[in-house]
Amino acid sequence: MAAETRVIVGIGEVLWDVLPSGKVLGGAPANFIYHTREIGGGDMQPLLVSCVGKDSPGKEILERWNDLSLSREFISADKIHPTGAVTVTIDSQGKPGYAIGENVAWDFLPENPQLRELAATTDAVCFGTLAQRAPASRKTIQDFLRQVGSEALRILDLNLRAPFFSRSVIEESLSLANILKVNDEEIRVLAGMFSIAGEEETIAAELMRRYPLRWIVLTKGEKGSVLYGAGRKFIHGGYPVKMVDSIGAGDAFAAAIAVGMLRNVNAEGLNDCANRLASFVCTCAGTMPAIPEEIKMMFR
Repeated sequence: MAAETRVIVGIGEVLWDVLPSGKVLGGAPANFIYHTREIGGGDMQPLLVSCVGKDSPGKEILERWNDLSLSREFISADKIHPTGAVTVTIDSQGKPGYAIGENVAWDFLPENPQLRELAATTDAVCFGTLAQRAPASRKTIQDFLRQVGSEALRILDLNLRAPFFSRSVIEESLSLANILKVNDEEIRVLAGMFSIAGEEETIAAELMRRYPLRWIVLTKGEKGSVLYGAGRKFIHGGYPVKMVDSIGAGDAFAAAIAVGMLRNVNAEGLNDCANRLASFVCTCAGTMPAIPEEIKMMFR
């Protein structure tokens, strides 16, 4: 019997990351969808919901997406606003800095009946705070999340990019999520914002008490990750690698969480698979490297 196809959605920004070495396709939801396709296999249907401008950079994105054999069905084209771009700098430790253009196409993600139909069939959706910086896209994203079935994975990959987040957007996003992915810097931002004292485990427990979160996925860079859920915590020490840059590694980690959870991988295995994938991405330039078969096989 053929395996049931699972629909995985990334909703938010698609853009050009302008690196010191040149431009590459990027945006957290786009990276998430690419990695979902790479590790997911034939029983996963990854779909990006985003918007580009009706300009040359937008046309290039659509062509690149087509070259990757990914569906363009839910990527809209905006006649007024330009395609998004981010200027990326890399420090000596491979950590990126971002200068993010404003009033671009993905700030105006349109609602339409097709999105409501997609929401009804969605098994997992990943979203963040950056694409909610503008009212139009924020409404489209939050309405989509409210239309997704109650059993679907709703993964909030926080991705805080100052100054493009606020307490109100974070609170609304947490209320719509059932999985929170957050890094060790971001969890401290949340602790300060919500007046939660204590260590990471205490902060995670309090966030799970306040919001409908089944799991909190805490990433710690080269130190690995911790999964909080089912009344337990699961620690992974990570895979130290020779760093090129960390752009897209967190998005790959989120993709591993989505695919692994849909396949009912246990928490220890999920932690291991996600760390292997994210560590590999850190050894590559850009956000969408070809994934080795031995890593793909970990998810099959």
